[in-house]
Amino acid sequence: MNALFVIDVQNGIVEEGDFTEELNKIEQIIEGFKERDEPVIFFQHLDEEKESPLFEESRGAELHESLRHHAEYIVEKRTPSGFFETDLESILEENDIEHVVITGFNTEFCCMFTAIAAFDRGYEVTFVEDATGTLNNGDTYEMKNLDIRDFIGTVLHWSETIEVLDYDEYLDL
Repeated sequence: MNALFVIDVQNGIVEEGDFTEELNKIEQIIEGFKERDEPVIFFQHLDEEKESPLFEESRGAELHESLRHHAEYIVEKRTPSGFFETDLESILEENDIEHVVITGFNTEFCCMFTAIAAFDRGYEVTFVEDATGTLNNGDTYEMKNLDIRDFIGTVLHWSETIEVLDYDEYLDL
């Protein structure tokens, strides 16, 4: 069985940029999973630092209203990996999950780390590149014109372990 991971679609991230396209794609993927009665697992990153946009006791840490009504499961995490010190593996085992599909935020952190951790645990992984987003850009990493989603997608694709698709390719499956 398949499961959809919707990673860190939280106010503290989504409200800091224009992620309309990403949110629409994520919602379409969610609806497909729900039609097939496959689990949709949301992740909520919680930080202890009050300055963080995802401070655990702030509005920024809450799941964004555009998608939160779709959350069947919510996995709280404190690191980029959705597996580290969470109950994710038990949820996956209870649902006989073999394949996970990755969407959400931030592409180069929580999405990538969770995808790699899933592969390391024996899951088949599909990373929907343009159904992920990030607040960062090339200036953040001092790499002018860096397309973070494309870079991460290329690295994961070249690993030959994680299937990387764009949204249109995902729809063709």
